[in-house]
Amino acid sequence: MTVTLEPAQWEPSQAAHFARVDTLLDDHLKRRQRREKHPVEDFLFTYYPTRPNQLRVWHPGPGIHLRGASHYEGKRGYLYSEGVARLDPAEVERRSDSIRWIRRLLAATADRQPQFGCFGLHEWAMVYRQQPEEIRHDAWPLRLGAEGTDQVVESHKLACSHFDAFRFFTQPARPLNVLQPTRAAQPLLEQGGCLHANMDLYKWSTKLMPCAPSALVLDCFELARDIRTLDMRASPYDFAALGYEPITIETPAGKAAYAAAQRAFAHRARPLRLRLLALCDQLLAMPDICQ
Repeated sequence: MTVTLEPAQWEPSQAAHFARVDTLLDDHLKRRQRREKHPVEDFLFTYYPTRPNQLRVWHPGPGIHLRGASHYEGKRGYLYSEGVARLDPAEVERRSDSIRWIRRLLAATADRQPQFGCFGLHEWAMVYRQQPEEIRHDAWPLRLGAEGTDQVVESHKLACSHFDAFRFFTQPARPLNVLQPTRAAQPLLEQGGCLHANMDLYKWSTKLMPCAPSALVLDCFELARDIRTLDMRASPYDFAALGYEPITIETPAGKAAYAAAQRAFAHRARPLRLRLLALCDQLLAMPDICQ
């Protein structure tokens, strides 16, 4: 099923998208102009490969045709003919293997029981037994110092299930983890309580662009931004100067606060994961959806 929208119908949606992106990216772009780094918020633009100008492009999603949208002519993933812009059916076919992999991961994660006992120790394991010059955010102090940080790691069970977090563990920390995640095992291990698995909904939404509606992509971006804040508040770093109150996961109160926030994010992430799943199913079941 397709819908053709007239300019008066789609232009307000595009304008609302531009305004939303401007609000979300304004601080980052201003810092970039000043060549000012931010150890928390820059993550969304360094770890994830999508650039701000790519987010600014409005993608209406599959089955939506835009009359008079000539600015899509020549844009990758789109066809423009007879005055109408639409997704190129060949784009869905070209991406079919990737869509199937993303769908498998999303479905497996959605079906698995969430776990809430990791307490964000992945960030601690990334600095375990490192020298000061080796620490990723070396311009920022460790709340408990190097020795105190190492003691936290050694006195807790490491239970990270996310490969892209685990691969940044220091060598001494890796054997301490009860799991040894690999890329191949990712669909077998990821679960909906994991902060990084829920942040990565943004990554999967961008990998589905231009087929993914921009509203869904930005919903995932906002979730990733908010989770990143929690991730860094619970980290071993002291970011109080930036206004980030620490979550002291080395204490019972901090553990309780972290687990509660983790549950809230899992609840918020689930409908987004299901929306992405539905999009994958739609694309795979109807490869000619854009025709």
